[in-house]
Amino acid sequence: KDYHEKYVGDIENMKPKGQGTITSPDGDKYEGEFKYGKKHGQGTFTFPSGFKYVGEFKDGEMWNVTKHNKDGKYVGEFKDGGIWNGIVYDKNGNFIGKWVNGVKQ
Repeated sequence: KDYHEKYVGDIENMKPKGQGTITSPDGDKYEGEFKYGKKHGQGTFTFPSGFKYVGEFKDGEMWNVTKHNKDGKYVGEFKDGGIWNGIVYDKNGNFIGKWVNGVKQ
Protein backbone atom coordinates (compact mmCIF):
# COMPACT_ATOMS: atom_id res chain seq x y z
CA LYS A 1 0.00 0.00 0.00
CA ASP A 2 1.01 3.59 -0.61
CA TYR A 3 1.04 5.60 2.62
CA HIS A 4 2.36 8.85 1.19
CA GLU A 5 0.46 12.08 1.59
CA LYS A 6 -0.45 14.05 -1.53
CA TYR A 7 0.35 17.75 -1.57
CA VAL A 8 -0.84 20.32 -4.11
CA GLY A 9 0.24 23.92 -3.66
CA ASP A 10 3.07 26.39 -3.27
CA ILE A 11 6.55 25.24 -2.26
CA GLU A 12 9.85 26.79 -1.21
CA ASN A 13 13.05 24.76 -0.80
CA MET A 14 11.01 21.64 -1.66
CA LYS A 15 8.67 22.17 1.34
CA PRO A 16 5.06 23.40 1.45
CA LYS A 17 4.87 27.17 1.91
CA GLY A 18 1.93 29.49 1.26
CA GLN A 19 -1.41 28.05 0.18
CA GLY A 20 -1.90 24.35 -0.38
CA THR A 21 -3.83 21.15 0.20
CA ILE A 22 -2.48 17.96 1.72
CA THR A 23 -4.42 14.69 1.64
CA SER A 24 -3.45 11.50 3.48
CA PRO A 25 -4.22 7.96 2.24
CA ASP A 26 -6.79 7.48 5.04
CA GLY A 27 -8.79 10.49 3.81
CA ASP A 28 -7.63 13.26 6.17
CA LYS A 29 -7.37 16.57 4.33
CA TYR A 30 -5.87 19.95 5.25
CA GLU A 31 -6.52 23.03 3.12
CA GLY A 32 -4.81 26.25 4.08
CA GLU A 33 -1.55 27.97 4.83
CA PHE A 34 1.85 26.36 5.27
CA LYS A 35 5.18 27.68 6.59
CA TYR A 36 8.48 25.75 6.58
CA GLY A 37 6.65 22.61 5.47
CA LYS A 38 4.13 22.64 8.36
CA LYS A 39 0.49 23.66 8.72
CA HIS A 40 0.79 27.26 9.85
CA GLY A 41 -1.82 30.01 9.57
CA GLN A 42 -5.48 29.79 8.63
CA GLY A 43 -6.80 26.46 7.46
CA THR A 44 -9.36 23.67 7.56
CA PHE A 45 -8.58 20.10 8.63
CA THR A 46 -11.25 17.58 7.57
CA PHE A 47 -11.47 13.97 8.79
CA PRO A 48 -13.01 11.20 6.60
CA SER A 49 -16.01 11.17 8.99
CA GLY A 50 -16.82 14.79 8.11
CA PHE A 51 -15.51 16.38 11.34
CA LYS A 52 -13.80 19.68 10.56
CA TYR A 53 -11.40 21.90 12.46
CA VAL A 54 -11.46 25.45 11.09
CA GLY A 55 -9.12 28.18 12.32
CA GLU A 56 -5.48 28.81 13.12
CA PHE A 57 -2.68 26.27 12.99
CA LYS A 58 0.79 26.85 14.44
CA ASP A 59 3.92 24.79 13.74
CA GLY A 60 1.81 21.93 12.36
CA GLU A 61 -0.63 21.82 15.29
CA MET A 62 -4.17 23.11 15.86
CA TRP A 63 -4.03 26.38 17.77
CA ASN A 64 -7.28 28.34 17.91
CA VAL A 65 -9.87 26.39 15.97
CA THR A 66 -13.57 25.63 15.77
CA LYS A 67 -14.57 21.96 15.53
CA HIS A 68 -17.59 21.34 13.31
CA ASN A 69 -19.56 18.12 13.00
CA LYS A 70 -23.13 17.04 12.42
CA ASP A 71 -23.85 17.19 16.16
CA GLY A 72 -22.44 20.63 16.98
CA LYS A 73 -19.18 22.52 17.27
CA TYR A 74 -16.29 23.28 19.62
CA VAL A 75 -14.75 26.76 19.74
CA GLY A 76 -11.46 27.15 21.56
CA GLU A 77 -7.91 25.93 22.05
CA PHE A 78 -6.39 22.48 21.83
CA LYS A 79 -3.33 21.24 23.71
CA ASP A 80 -1.58 17.89 23.25
CA GLY A 81 -4.30 16.87 20.80
CA GLY A 82 -7.20 17.42 23.22
CA ILE A 83 -9.77 20.06 24.08
CA TRP A 84 -8.15 22.62 26.40
CA ASN A 85 -9.96 25.97 26.83
CA GLY A 86 -13.22 26.34 24.96
CA ILE A 87 -16.96 25.90 24.64
CA VAL A 88 -19.06 23.16 23.03
CA TYR A 89 -22.38 23.95 21.34
CA ASP A 90 -25.03 21.61 19.93
CA LYS A 91 -26.13 21.72 16.28
CA ASN A 92 -28.67 24.45 17.12
CA GLY A 93 -26.02 26.68 18.71
CA ASN A 94 -27.08 25.97 22.31
CA PHE A 95 -24.37 25.86 25.00
CA ILE A 96 -23.43 22.30 26.04
CA GLY A 97 -20.29 22.69 28.12
CA LYS A 98 -17.12 24.59 28.90
CA TRP A 99 -13.58 23.28 29.26
CA VAL A 100 -10.86 25.02 31.26
CA ASN A 101 -7.30 23.66 31.16
CA GLY A 102 -8.59 20.38 29.70
CA VAL A 103 -11.27 19.81 32.36
CA LYS A 104 -15.01 19.99 31.72
CA GLN A 105 -16.57 22.54 34.09
